[in-house]
Amino acid sequence: MAAGEPPHVAVVGAGWGGWAAAQTLVENGCRVTLLDSLPDPTGETPYLTPTGKPFEAGTRGFWKDYPNIEALTRSLGLREEDVFTPFTNSSFYSPDGLEATAPVFSSTNLPFSDAPLPELPSPLGQVLATFQLFERIPVPDRVTVLGLLYATIDFTRDEEAFRAYDRMTAHELFLRMGISERFVRDFLKPTLLIGLFKPPEELSAAVAMELLYFYALAHQTSFDVRWIRYPSISELLIAPLARSLLAKTLPPAGEAAGEADGGSGGEDSGAGEADGAGGAPALTVLGGSRVQSVQLDAAGKVSGLSYASRGGSEALTGLDGCVLALGSKGMSGVVGGSPELARAAPELCKAASLGGIDVIACRLWLDTTVETRTPANVFSRFEALRGAGGTFFMLDQLQGPAYGGGDEALRALWGGDEPQGSVVACDFYNSGALMGLSDEDVVATLMEDLLPAAVPGFSRANVVDSFVARYPGAVSWFSPGSFDKRPPLQTRVPNLVCAGDWVRMGEFEHGAKGLCQERAYVSGIEAANALARSGALGVRNNRVRQVSPVRDDEPQVVAGRAINKQIYDSLLKPLGLDKLLVR
Repeated sequence: MAAGEPPHVAVVGAGWGGWAAAQTLVENGCRVTLLDSLPDPTGETPYLTPTGKPFEAGTRGFWKDYPNIEALTRSLGLREEDVFTPFTNSSFYSPDGLEATAPVFSSTNLPFSDAPLPELPSPLGQVLATFQLFERIPVPDRVTVLGLLYATIDFTRDEEAFRAYDRMTAHELFLRMGISERFVRDFLKPTLLIGLFKPPEELSAAVAMELLYFYALAHQTSFDVRWIRYPSISELLIAPLARSLLAKTLPPAGEAAGEADGGSGGEDSGAGEADGAGGAPALTVLGGSRVQSVQLDAAGKVSGLSYASRGGSEALTGLDGCVLALGSKGMSGVVGGSPELARAAPELCKAASLGGIDVIACRLWLDTTVETRTPANVFSRFEALRGAGGTFFMLDQLQGPAYGGGDEALRALWGGDEPQGSVVACDFYNSGALMGLSDEDVVATLMEDLLPAAVPGFSRANVVDSFVARYPGAVSWFSPGSFDKRPPLQTRVPNLVCAGDWVRMGEFEHGAKGLCQERAYVSGIEAANALARSGALGVRNNRVRQVSPVRDDEPQVVAGRAINKQIYDSLLKPLGLDKLLVR
């Protein structure tokens, strides 16, 4: 960078990780260019179906332990009750009917939640609260899940143990821990298919345990989940964040972030204080731009990149840093077109070799209102799924009067027309065997084979309108042995970092795990922090933004892990017995 000029950083990818990196860099006084293949990554342009109805790719929940996304919501001047639904129950359905209902531990005035449940030590609280909510799985089968409690305290014993668990499949771990076949088939497998988007035989045991611990076992209330209100995550959260960043201007030449107002460089001070000063925009967003290659200079640092846009092939030059906020599919494209980068950062070649998971998202507009037990629901063991995981969400319930919505939101779900019945969002994960079906066949599978078998009321409904979207290889696959191939936060290229829910954050690892919006958002903050720490942004732009941790582990878990590690280190390891369970 020229003397007195702010550092220029490219952020590639406008998911949670990319926007968090852009936000952190702008607050640190950087000039940021954010590139994404979406036509409008800012969320200002709603995605509409050909018939003018709203559509969102997939339905994503916001769990209890999302402190950084909650902080973002407040920082944008938004009220959580205006952005999120209340915490909701969810139901699991199989061809035999209702299998289980997940409780809400911390909310009131919702179905099945007349009063908050008393919070007890984990896992006692979860066991007592869910005892009556399993409709079909016998108690002896449910008891076998206690075998996972030992894995909970053992898989993080040390780095060697974690990598051993990572090489093992979750299916093998369940066998070794004595989990019953029925409990795996009827509950754990569908849970992993919608949580990590693959069955246990195709998942790393370590990542499966991370997910089960973070979402269910860490605290009694860990599984409490809420959803986005109308219209979408992009419009309710990303759009106001984008507007706030696009309104910021860079400090005058020669002033570092925080100097314009005499600030101390705290978390909330920075380049944004120069808003309205007439300087150059701090953020430029290039939608419809697919990055094709990254160029390095003679010192082995990122200096530029090329991208394809509507106008053809274009380039950014004079870069001081770069954040790759991409999944494996996007990473493969960038690394494949960048021989210099592939040579300098073999860890990115490994990341590019990891597979992705296919996803199908479908939305149905029906002529009848269908009443369901809960608004969020899971399909389990249906032959029609062809090995996929499946969910269905009653948007007319989540955005209707039962959860604080109104007639205006219901009308908006119908593209402004008068509502005729329920609006259902259905998602299929690990959907490779469904990808070849026509849109009509996907809708027929839902309306003939899945929805009426779960809730008989669907048999009386007809489809007024529908929309199906396919996303091949779109989601990270945490396959056995994938940990060492996942991209690190800091690459071997000094001014190149990575962000996303699949990134290994090393010493800055966060408690949010798995395919998680919170984890992706935190990774973007830490990617920008890594550039500041490395000196890539210069001596003036060195602010490090603080990240909020999730809740501490409960005392019994901390004690259990300490005792287990002591036994291994002082007794089993000297006797050569430390690899009896995993190796």
